[in-house]
Amino acid sequence: MPVQNAEVAGIFERVADLLEIQGANPFRVRAYRNAAQVVRSLPHALHELVEREEDLSKLPGIGRDLAAKIEEIVRTGSLALLEEIGREIPLSLIELLALPGLGPKRVRALHEELGIRTIRDLERAARAGRLRDLPGFGEKTERAVLAAIEKHAVGERRTLWIEAEDVVRTLTSFLEADPGVKRITAAGSFRRKRETVGDLDILVTCRRGAKIADRFVGHEDVAEVVSKGETRSTVILRSGLQVDLRVVPQVSYGAALQYFTGSKAHNVAVRRLAVKKGLKINEYGVFRGKQRVAGRTEQEVYAAVGLPFIEPELREDRGEIEAARRNRLPHLIRVEDIRGDLHVHTKASDGHATIEEMALAARRLGYSWLAISDHTRATRVAGGMDARAMRRHLRRIEEADARIKGIRLLKSAEVDILEDGSLDLPDAVLEEMDIVVCAIHSGFRLSREKQTERILRAMDHPCFHVLAHPTGRLIGRREPYEIDLERVIAAAAERGCFLEVNAQPLRMDLTDIWCKAAREAGVKLALATDAHDVAQLELMRLAVGNARRGWLEAGDVLNTLSWSKLKRVLSASG
Repeated sequence: MPVQNAEVAGIFERVADLLEIQGANPFRVRAYRNAAQVVRSLPHALHELVEREEDLSKLPGIGRDLAAKIEEIVRTGSLALLEEIGREIPLSLIELLALPGLGPKRVRALHEELGIRTIRDLERAARAGRLRDLPGFGEKTERAVLAAIEKHAVGERRTLWIEAEDVVRTLTSFLEADPGVKRITAAGSFRRKRETVGDLDILVTCRRGAKIADRFVGHEDVAEVVSKGETRSTVILRSGLQVDLRVVPQVSYGAALQYFTGSKAHNVAVRRLAVKKGLKINEYGVFRGKQRVAGRTEQEVYAAVGLPFIEPELREDRGEIEAARRNRLPHLIRVEDIRGDLHVHTKASDGHATIEEMALAARRLGYSWLAISDHTRATRVAGGMDARAMRRHLRRIEEADARIKGIRLLKSAEVDILEDGSLDLPDAVLEEMDIVVCAIHSGFRLSREKQTERILRAMDHPCFHVLAHPTGRLIGRREPYEIDLERVIAAAAERGCFLEVNAQPLRMDLTDIWCKAAREAGVKLALATDAHDVAQLELMRLAVGNARRGWLEAGDVLNTLSWSKLKRVLSASG
C-alpha cells in the first residue's frame, strides 16, 4: 500500500511539533513545517516519484536531507528520526498542542513540572487545581484548558478538504478504470467545498453486471471493509477517513446527487417546498404519489419545486432558497475569473522559488499580474526584511518586471502589524509599494478589545490595503485570536480597505460566513494563495471555493480586475 502525501506531511508535522516542544532551533522546526506544507500541496504523488527514482531534492524547499527522509517514509512507512525523538519526549504530547491556548512552551512546562503525558493526565491535573500554580498559567488558563478538553472530547474527526481531494482523485481514477462505470461524482461536504470533511460519499452509475463494489473494497488503501452490498459499500481508509460508495440508477442520479450533496438543512427546506406542491423528494427521485416525475438531473429536482439550479457551495440553508425563489442567486466567481494573486512569497523571505520562477509560473496560469509579498523584519524566523533589505528587494522586483513579458509584477510585502497597531516598515518604504498586505504574526493572546483596536489602528495608516488571514486561525491547530470581526469589516468599509481570503489549507481564512458578511457590507475581498513555491499557486481553487461558499461574485473580488483597474481601486483605498 503506497504511502500518501498526507501521511508524509503528517510525519513532518509531528517532527516539527516535538522539536518545538523540545525547544529546538526555530529554523529547524520551520524547515519541517515548510516541508509538510510543500508535500501537502504537491500535484503529484511522492510514492510515484520515488518509484521513478526522481531527485526529490529538486522539490521546492526540499534539500538532500529532507529528500532522503521522504524516501525513507515512502519506502518504510515510518521515520527513524521521529522514533528517536519519541524516545526522548512522549509522542502523546503532540495531542496537547491541539488544545487552544497550549503552545509548545506550555506543553513542555506541563510535562517537565507535572509529568503530564496525555490529555487524560492534563484533565486530572486541571481538575485537581495543579495547573494554576505553574508560571504563566493561573486559574483562568486552568478553566480554559478544561473547557478545551471537553470540546476536544466531543469533536468530530475531520479531514482537510485538500487531503480529501487527493483521496477523491485516487479513488475516482481507480473506479473509472472499470469499463462498467458510466458516471462518478464525490458528493457531501466535499462537493460543497467545506474547508474540512467528515467522510466521503461517492456516487456511481454503471452498466448492469459491473462488479464495482468488489473493485471499491479491494482498493489498496482500504484498511477496513465495514459493509459491502450491491447499492452501498462502506470502507475505512488507512488515514481513518470513511468512504461510502453508492451505486444508483441513471434515472435517479440527479435526485441522489442532490440528496447526498446536502446539507441536511438545505434538503429539509427543499422538501418542505415539495410537500406544499404535493410532491415527495428522496434519493430515488421526485414523486407525485407513486409516479416519478423528476430525478434524472439536479436541475429537474429543483425545477419540480419551482427553483432554478442552486450551486452546491450555496446549499447551507443560509438564504439560498429565498434568493432562488426571487431569482436573486449570485453569479458565483469561478477560477477562470482570476487574473492575479495578491500574496505570494519568494526566496527573499521564506519562499522556495525566485521572483522569476514565481512570475513565469503565474504567467502559465494565465495571470496578468502577480503581487510579490515577502515578510518584513518582525517575522524573523521567516527571513523577514528590514527597510534597507526591503528596498533592495523592491528594486529586484522592478528589474524582474522589466525583463519578464506578459505579466505585471507588483511590489508588495506582508507587513507585520505590531502590537501597538503600527506597521513594521517606515512610511517611505511602504509608499514605494503597489500594494501593502498587512498581517498579525504575534501577540495572539491580546484581549478582544486590544486585538481589534490594534487592527483598526493599522487600518488607519494611509498605506494599508489588505488584512491578510484576518483571524489567524490554523484549522485543528490554533483557534482564531479574539477579534470583533463585525467592527473590523465596518472599519474596512469605511476606510476602503480589503480583507484576504487565504487559500492555505490550514488557514482558509476568512471563513465563508465572514466572506458573506464582508460582501453584504460592501467590502471587497482579496483572494490569495500565500504561496511559498510554484506548486502552491494552484491553491487558488481553494480560495475560490471559500469565496463561492460566501456568495461572492467576480465583482466582489479584487483578483478579477485588470492591473489598470486594480491600480485605480488601490489608489482610492485608505
